[in-house]
Amino acid sequence: MDTLVSLELLLPRKIVERLREEAERTGASEEELLVNVLSERFGEKLDPDTEVEMHLRLSEKELMEAEEFLREGDLVQASEKAWGAAAQIVKAAAAREGRELRSHGELHREVVKIAAETGDEEVRMLWQSAGMLHQNFYENWLPREMVEGNIKDVKRFVEKLRKILEKTTTP
Repeated sequence: MDTLVSLELLLPRKIVERLREEAERTGASEEELLVNVLSERFGEKLDPDTEVEMHLRLSEKELMEAEEFLREGDLVQASEKAWGAAAQIVKAAAAREGRELRSHGELHREVVKIAAETGDEEVRMLWQSAGMLHQNFYENWLPREMVEGNIKDVKRFVEKLRKILEKTTTP
Protein backbone atom coordinates (compact mmCIF):
# COMPACT_ATOMS: atom_id res chain seq x y z
CA MET A 1 0.00 0.00 0.00
CA ASP A 2 1.21 3.49 -0.83
CA THR A 3 1.42 6.04 1.94
CA LEU A 4 -0.52 9.26 1.68
CA VAL A 5 1.35 12.47 2.44
CA SER A 6 0.13 16.03 2.55
CA LEU A 7 1.45 18.62 0.12
CA GLU A 8 0.70 22.32 0.01
CA LEU A 9 0.48 23.75 -3.50
CA LEU A 10 0.55 27.27 -4.86
CA LEU A 11 -1.54 27.40 -8.01
CA PRO A 12 -2.47 30.19 -10.39
CA ARG A 13 -5.95 31.60 -9.73
CA LYS A 14 -7.24 30.49 -13.16
CA ILE A 15 -6.18 26.90 -12.47
CA VAL A 16 -7.85 26.98 -9.05
CA GLU A 17 -11.06 28.35 -10.58
CA ARG A 18 -11.07 25.61 -13.23
CA LEU A 19 -10.32 22.98 -10.59
CA ARG A 20 -13.26 24.17 -8.47
CA GLU A 21 -15.57 24.24 -11.49
CA GLU A 22 -14.57 20.72 -12.48
CA ALA A 23 -14.93 19.49 -8.90
CA GLU A 24 -18.44 20.91 -8.77
CA ARG A 25 -19.33 19.51 -12.18
CA THR A 26 -18.10 16.01 -11.39
CA GLY A 27 -18.97 15.81 -7.71
CA ALA A 28 -15.36 15.05 -6.85
CA SER A 29 -13.23 16.92 -4.36
CA GLU A 30 -10.45 19.14 -5.61
CA GLU A 31 -7.94 16.77 -4.01
CA GLU A 32 -9.47 13.78 -5.80
CA LEU A 33 -9.22 15.53 -9.14
CA LEU A 34 -5.59 16.45 -8.60
CA VAL A 35 -4.68 12.93 -7.53
CA ASN A 36 -6.48 11.46 -10.54
CA VAL A 37 -4.84 13.83 -13.02
CA LEU A 38 -1.39 13.29 -11.55
CA SER A 39 -1.74 9.52 -11.27
CA GLU A 40 -2.82 9.37 -14.92
CA ARG A 41 -0.03 11.72 -16.02
CA PHE A 42 2.63 9.70 -14.20
CA GLY A 43 1.10 6.31 -14.96
CA GLU A 44 0.80 5.52 -11.25
CA LYS A 45 -2.56 3.89 -10.59
CA LEU A 46 -3.54 3.95 -6.94
CA ASP A 47 -4.03 0.61 -5.26
CA PRO A 48 -7.46 0.01 -3.63
CA ASP A 49 -6.15 0.38 -0.06
CA THR A 50 -4.67 3.78 -0.89
CA GLU A 51 -7.94 4.83 -2.56
CA VAL A 52 -9.85 3.86 0.58
CA GLU A 53 -7.39 5.68 2.82
CA MET A 54 -7.57 8.80 0.65
CA HIS A 55 -11.36 8.90 0.80
CA LEU A 56 -11.38 8.28 4.55
CA ARG A 57 -8.91 11.08 5.18
CA LEU A 58 -10.81 13.44 2.88
CA SER A 59 -14.01 12.60 4.76
CA GLU A 60 -12.35 13.48 8.08
CA LYS A 61 -10.94 16.70 6.62
CA GLU A 62 -14.30 17.78 5.17
CA LEU A 63 -16.08 17.08 8.47
CA MET A 64 -13.56 19.14 10.45
CA GLU A 65 -13.94 21.99 7.95
CA ALA A 66 -17.74 21.75 8.20
CA GLU A 67 -17.55 22.16 11.95
CA GLU A 68 -15.20 25.12 11.60
CA PHE A 69 -17.49 26.86 9.09
CA LEU A 70 -20.45 26.18 11.37
CA ARG A 71 -18.62 27.81 14.31
CA GLU A 72 -17.91 30.81 12.07
CA GLY A 73 -21.57 31.02 11.08
CA ASP A 74 -20.98 30.19 7.39
CA LEU A 75 -23.90 27.81 6.93
CA VAL A 76 -23.46 27.51 3.17
CA GLN A 77 -19.85 26.30 3.37
CA ALA A 78 -20.59 24.18 6.46
CA SER A 79 -23.36 22.49 4.47
CA GLU A 80 -21.16 21.74 1.48
CA LYS A 81 -18.26 20.45 3.57
CA ALA A 82 -20.56 18.11 5.52
CA TRP A 83 -21.98 16.82 2.22
CA GLY A 84 -18.41 16.26 1.05
CA ALA A 85 -17.60 14.26 4.19
CA ALA A 86 -20.59 11.99 3.58
CA ALA A 87 -19.79 11.58 -0.13
CA GLN A 88 -16.15 10.71 0.62
CA ILE A 89 -17.04 7.95 3.09
CA VAL A 90 -19.42 6.45 0.50
CA LYS A 91 -16.62 6.58 -2.07
CA ALA A 92 -14.37 4.81 0.45
CA ALA A 93 -16.91 1.99 0.72
CA ALA A 94 -17.00 1.58 -3.06
CA ALA A 95 -13.20 1.81 -3.31
CA ARG A 96 -12.94 -1.06 -0.81
CA GLU A 97 -14.59 -3.18 -3.53
CA GLY A 98 -12.38 -1.72 -6.27
CA ARG A 99 -15.09 0.55 -7.66
CA GLU A 100 -15.03 4.28 -8.35
CA LEU A 101 -18.16 6.41 -8.05
CA ARG A 102 -18.36 9.26 -10.54
CA SER A 103 -21.80 10.80 -10.12
CA HIS A 104 -24.40 11.77 -7.58
CA GLY A 105 -26.60 8.96 -8.87
CA GLU A 106 -23.86 6.42 -8.25
CA LEU A 107 -23.42 7.76 -4.71
CA HIS A 108 -27.15 7.36 -4.02
CA ARG A 109 -27.20 3.83 -5.45
CA GLU A 110 -24.19 2.91 -3.31
CA VAL A 111 -25.97 4.11 -0.17
CA VAL A 112 -29.04 2.03 -1.09
CA LYS A 113 -26.72 -0.97 -1.57
CA ILE A 114 -25.05 -0.42 1.81
CA ALA A 115 -28.40 -0.06 3.57
CA ALA A 116 -29.68 -3.26 1.95
CA GLU A 117 -26.50 -5.24 2.71
CA THR A 118 -26.41 -4.15 6.35
CA GLY A 119 -30.16 -4.13 6.93
CA ASP A 120 -29.68 -0.66 8.43
CA GLU A 121 -32.35 1.66 7.04
CA GLU A 122 -30.94 4.51 9.13
CA VAL A 123 -28.00 4.66 6.70
CA ARG A 124 -30.36 5.80 3.94
CA MET A 125 -32.13 8.27 6.20
CA LEU A 126 -28.89 9.84 7.45
CA TRP A 127 -27.68 10.11 3.85
CA GLN A 128 -30.77 12.19 3.07
CA SER A 129 -29.61 14.74 5.66
CA ALA A 130 -26.35 15.01 3.74
CA GLY A 131 -28.31 15.53 0.52
CA MET A 132 -30.30 18.33 2.11
CA LEU A 133 -27.04 20.01 3.12
CA HIS A 134 -25.78 19.71 -0.45
CA GLN A 135 -28.96 21.39 -1.66
CA ASN A 136 -28.53 24.10 0.96
CA PHE A 137 -25.14 24.93 -0.55
CA TYR A 138 -27.03 26.10 -3.66
CA GLU A 139 -30.23 27.43 -2.08
CA ASN A 140 -29.06 28.75 1.31
CA TRP A 141 -32.51 28.37 2.82
CA LEU A 142 -31.93 26.12 5.84
CA PRO A 143 -32.03 27.75 9.27
CA ARG A 144 -29.00 27.26 11.50
CA GLU A 145 -30.79 24.66 13.62
CA MET A 146 -31.43 22.48 10.56
CA VAL A 147 -27.84 22.78 9.40
CA GLU A 148 -26.58 21.86 12.87
CA GLY A 149 -28.93 18.87 13.11
CA ASN A 150 -28.07 17.65 9.63
CA ILE A 151 -24.35 17.93 10.34
CA LYS A 152 -24.93 15.76 13.45
CA ASP A 153 -26.67 13.27 11.16
CA VAL A 154 -23.70 13.33 8.79
CA LYS A 155 -21.34 12.63 11.70
CA ARG A 156 -23.46 9.61 12.63
CA PHE A 157 -23.53 8.50 8.98
CA VAL A 158 -19.74 8.75 8.73
CA GLU A 159 -19.31 6.82 11.99
CA LYS A 160 -21.64 4.06 10.78
CA LEU A 161 -19.87 3.68 7.47
CA ARG A 162 -16.45 3.79 9.12
CA LYS A 163 -17.51 0.86 11.34
CA ILE A 164 -18.78 -1.02 8.30
CA LEU A 165 -15.46 -0.40 6.55
CA GLU A 166 -13.51 -1.60 9.59
CA LYS A 167 -15.48 -4.88 9.52
CA THR A 168 -14.68 -5.41 5.85
CA THR A 169 -11.00 -4.49 6.07
CA THR A 170 -8.74 -7.36 5.20
CA PRO A 171 -6.04 -8.08 7.83
